[in-house]
Amino acid sequence: MSQDKEKPLDTMAGQLAIACRKCLSPDGKAVGDLPAFARDPAELVALYRAVVLTRVFDEKAVALQRTGRLGTFASSLGQEAVGVGVASAMRAEDVFVPSFREQGGQLVRGVTPEELLTYWGGDERGSDFAGPREDFPVCIPVASHVPHAVGVALAFQMRGQARVAVCVFGDGATSKGDFYEALNMAGVWNVPAVFVVNNNQWAISVPRARQTAAATLAQKALSAGIACEQVDGNDVVAVRAASSKAIERARAGDGPTLIEALTYRLADHTTADDAHRYRADEEVSAHWREDPVARLRTYMVAQGCWSKEDEEGLLASLRSRIDEAARAVAERAPAAMTDMFDYLFAELPDDLVRQRARAVAGEKERGNG
Repeated sequence: MSQDKEKPLDTMAGQLAIACRKCLSPDGKAVGDLPAFARDPAELVALYRAVVLTRVFDEKAVALQRTGRLGTFASSLGQEAVGVGVASAMRAEDVFVPSFREQGGQLVRGVTPEELLTYWGGDERGSDFAGPREDFPVCIPVASHVPHAVGVALAFQMRGQARVAVCVFGDGATSKGDFYEALNMAGVWNVPAVFVVNNNQWAISVPRARQTAAATLAQKALSAGIACEQVDGNDVVAVRAASSKAIERARAGDGPTLIEALTYRLADHTTADDAHRYRADEEVSAHWREDPVARLRTYMVAQGCWSKEDEEGLLASLRSRIDEAARAVAERAPAAMTDMFDYLFAELPDDLVRQRARAVAGEKERGNG
């Protein structure tokens, strides 16, 4: 048997270098020429307001959970640039299909803090969005929403609509069959979809290195014939630029794209987790130097479009807004018992009609009807 070393296969995958888009360095300096929107102070302020709102909301939600006033919550601390950058690149008529850590994107899309707090408090009325009516609710099961996004995009294609389905999920989702199956059909059908991997380096307690031997998560798109790109996920300017390119490419009929956003989960997986059990504090501290909020703020201050007074005013305004939302949710009357019947079927089956009637009668007997 020959002992010669095998030569690398002459394939696209073997030759392709995955580009990683960067616009702002961790110390808030421009990396090359910035996209046009990033040269507009008003656009930068809007992006900054969105990432700060996400963080302020996050702080409040964690505080509410720790005091028994909210259910288990998935913090987006350190990952604000991903959801905000992606959603800010979308049009109103597009559809957002998020996982459980994309509060920033949902807020940009018009979901209210009240709705998010209602949902995370265990009340599904929080998923009945007043604003983006066709956006999907939070998906808790890992990767199960990725095929849904493909279905949405296929519907747009079949209807001849210039709309795009944008789906965000974590790095752990790329190890699931749902992910691979969805990407395969997205490539076959050439649907107008964008898939974004919010790669925070941890699938609960499993580090990125133990999830896959692939050099990047972006390259997993190649087997499905889908375009791919990496982006610095702590750089909201770069995330928006990459997302805009991919979304408009999909809208033009040129097919789906997978974006891997490289970021880091600074908080526990959820408020039910204790990350100290499986990762070192030194690792987390090192990643604070890449804080997406501080990065954008540093750049804006250097450009003369942000000041200490601006910062203080914004924080006061946003904290007041989130406190107001928390009070409104706390004062809201509980959902009606009949909701579990009325919002489950388009037409209630006969056996459940009878069960609903018995439940209503029971409530009246107890004086709750």
